[in-house]
Amino acid sequence: MSSSTVHNANPASEFPLEPRDEALFQSAWETTRAVHGNAFTFYLPGMIRSGRERGRYPALSITGTRCDLLCEHCKGRLLEPMIQVQDPAGLHRVSTRLKQQGALGILLSGGCDKSGKLPWERYYGAIARAYDETGLFLSAHVGFPDRETSSQLKQAGVRQALIDVMGDPETAEQVYHLKSRDVVDALEGIFQSGLSAAPHVVAGLFYGRLRGERRALELISRYEPDVLVIVVLTPLKGTPMASVVPPSPLEVARLVAEARLLMPEVPISLGCERPRNRQGWVLERLALRAGATRMAVWSDEALQEASRLGLEPRFQLTCCSVPFRDDFAGRTDFTAETAKTAEF
Repeated sequence: MSSSTVHNANPASEFPLEPRDEALFQSAWETTRAVHGNAFTFYLPGMIRSGRERGRYPALSITGTRCDLLCEHCKGRLLEPMIQVQDPAGLHRVSTRLKQQGALGILLSGGCDKSGKLPWERYYGAIARAYDETGLFLSAHVGFPDRETSSQLKQAGVRQALIDVMGDPETAEQVYHLKSRDVVDALEGIFQSGLSAAPHVVAGLFYGRLRGERRALELISRYEPDVLVIVVLTPLKGTPMASVVPPSPLEVARLVAEARLLMPEVPISLGCERPRNRQGWVLERLALRAGATRMAVWSDEALQEASRLGLEPRFQLTCCSVPFRDDFAGRTDFTAETAKTAEF
């Protein structure tokens, strides 16, 4: 099968494609293959287990379970499964232990104050010590920092900054309780600091509706991100969005394709936050055609579709924002392992 042409069979009969979508996906496919080739990286992040393999890139919260910003889609719930630390000594102790247990890196995270900031200043020394003594790849979900904070994080040893980008003021204000200028300033500060950037766009962030996502892509495209991560609103119990219906797989796949055509050179990942049901599996298969080059926590259906499309799967045991490295790679015989039975 030619790698320049998408197979004619529709991978998602639940969502028949109109000619304009076929054309969009074909264009995104051809662009992706021309720039990125046929390699496709599947990621097992955090401490998620799939069959005999486990991710080796745990998430750590520097604020425990505390968050004062309390965004409407999260309300601090995403902090709960993370490893909790409360002080710099705890960060050093945990990072040392994780290295001894075989971790490849750590995703530093935590809750924000009401201005969208994390208490990074308190942890600069501990981060630098963890980096110097363990050599772990450190990435950080940075919140919405100023330029100086981003510069200090880079100097301390953080290799990559993850930041959520919303494209319209109403989403920023009603969901994140921030001004849109706060988001833009934080994004600009990250790039100006020289810190590697991995912007995230949450599809359906405004109560399940696509609203500012395309504008967010346009904003991101002004810079040179190392990777773009697209995730999908996942309704969480105990939040105002618990009963919200996420966007359809086709809507999200269109967003992936539009991102690919807007940013041909940028790796695009379908991130780990997305529905884990039949619609989620449909999205995975559509994303393969729409220009994604990476995917976190896959299903058998995705692996089968990748093979059918002539892609060359490889596997890595880190967050999907981390570039592929041979020393971070997982086994190559994942074909019988499925995300449907993964342990979270």
